[in-house]
Amino acid sequence: MIPQSFIQDLLARVDIVDVIEPYLPLKKGGANYFACCPFHGEKSPSFSVSPSKQFYHCFGCGAHGSAIGFLMEYTGLPFVEAVKELASRAGLQVPQEGGVGPRIEAGQNDALVDAMSRAARFYRDQLKHAPAAIAYLKRRGVSGEVAARFGIGYAPDDWQGLQKTFTEYDSKTLLDAGLVIENEAGRRYDRFRNRIIFPIQDRRGRVIAFGGRVLDGGEPKYLNSPETPLFEKGRELYGLTQAQKSIRDSGYALVVEGYMDVVALAQFDIGNAVATLGTATTPHHIHALLRHSQRIVFCFDGDAAGRKAAWRGLESALEALRDDVTLAFLFLPEQHDPDSFVRAEGSEAFRQAAAAATPLATFLLNELKASCPPDTAEGRARLVHEAKPLVTRIAAPMLRLQVIKAVAELGGFSQAEVERAFGLDLAAPTAASRVESGDRPAWRSGNAAARPPRGRRKPPSATATLLRLVLQHPVLAARLPVDLVPATNPEGEALVAIIDATSTGDLPANAGLGALVERFRETAHGEVLARCAGELVEAEFDDDIVETLFEDALRKLHADAIAREIEELTARERETGLSSTERRRLAALLMEKMKLVNVGKVKDF
Repeated sequence: MIPQSFIQDLLARVDIVDVIEPYLPLKKGGANYFACCPFHGEKSPSFSVSPSKQFYHCFGCGAHGSAIGFLMEYTGLPFVEAVKELASRAGLQVPQEGGVGPRIEAGQNDALVDAMSRAARFYRDQLKHAPAAIAYLKRRGVSGEVAARFGIGYAPDDWQGLQKTFTEYDSKTLLDAGLVIENEAGRRYDRFRNRIIFPIQDRRGRVIAFGGRVLDGGEPKYLNSPETPLFEKGRELYGLTQAQKSIRDSGYALVVEGYMDVVALAQFDIGNAVATLGTATTPHHIHALLRHSQRIVFCFDGDAAGRKAAWRGLESALEALRDDVTLAFLFLPEQHDPDSFVRAEGSEAFRQAAAAATPLATFLLNELKASCPPDTAEGRARLVHEAKPLVTRIAAPMLRLQVIKAVAELGGFSQAEVERAFGLDLAAPTAASRVESGDRPAWRSGNAAARPPRGRRKPPSATATLLRLVLQHPVLAARLPVDLVPATNPEGEALVAIIDATSTGDLPANAGLGALVERFRETAHGEVLARCAGELVEAEFDDDIVETLFEDALRKLHADAIAREIEELTARERETGLSSTERRRLAALLMEKMKLVNVGKVKDF
């Protein structure tokens, strides 16, 4: 657990403009900076970065957040890794709550990362002096530029070649990193020998493992690093670091099976390809890719082995599906793999084939029909039977409903009969299923037609006004009486949470907008605060009117509280009568209400 105090201090030290500018060409426009949004395609800039508020917001797709949020969205880093990346840029050491264990482990990981980085440099240097390896890459059409982009190297045909760069060849770090193997006699030797080396990077761009392709006819043809504290095959994708921008530009991620497929496609200007590392596609892979694109195309050979691999990928994907994403399968002609196809047919033919890839639901239904021909009663019954464990795992509620309808039609049953057979009630997706599937409001997708209609804005309530004022000026939270704020809606609840966090010192009174929103990430208040912050990115207020707005809103809250209490006492008087104390209280409230009768409407800003 990273302390909240550190996160707040970190965001106070970094400038969101400096964080975003290496990834996007920002241009100054008034008080803010602008660029074309990296999260959806657009021709005119609608991505705004506010240095005063330390917050970004896209007016096209609704993406918004702090410097930490940007790193997570753009690079695909998980929260903790994004904080560590930002801290390293600021020259800060990330503290962790819960004892010294995590810090010791972090130190060990740093040593492993350093060892992998040194090994990668060694392998790259060795390639320059390896004519056979260079000749192999040239035969495969790999240019020097592409080889450099992927950091391709060569492990010499030497049992202890790494000893040239690691004088501490007997260190435990080399063994833990998977760079060397130790036999039963205690003798060490290099894991990779006489192989083309492909560095595997994590989402921070650090080398965490290697893949090696043999030059001669030896076995195994491909060899990966073992799993280590840095490397877990089921979570990592080869080439994702290099592919991120191309995935966003092209609108989809392409998943292939081998390193050379990724490199060969890049050579033909298809840079959005990544590869799994000798494993079937996992939900972790899919979630990582969905951070960059809402469309994933899996590319397989068209033979039986390719279709079998595609089916394994489909099964892994079912629980990661959302109704706002598309997963599709591209099957190449049997005589081709991605490398040979793009060389024979060209990059444009490959792109067209990817665009026409078979959607997941269609592939699923086609495979069910192939294995359970629905031309007999037995075949139809088996088809529905085989579909059940697959369909019930589909996390996207609307897609699941469509597949159920298709299965019912193929099986000759009604939709209700199939739902009962599957033990499902899909009449209406629940809120829980919508959250589980990751559904987002239609306007968040960037579809202008799906956004809420523009019209006369409803004047904000006093609570909404105060929340926006506090987001702009967190110091005002200390002046708000918490018992006066009605926590009867999300905005009121969020305002109470800010007041509480400020009063306990959990939130600095001078926190910027980005830091304040970051404090409530992954809480019940995170979404409403992020939405309000997005609305305020372009808002600039004269300091002279802030106090007036604040006092007006407070008076309105006070008047509302008086009105509620008068209503309660009046109702009690009609039903049971009032005690003398209650009658005096009612009279005092009516007098106070008269004093407030001239309070104007809260200003709409």
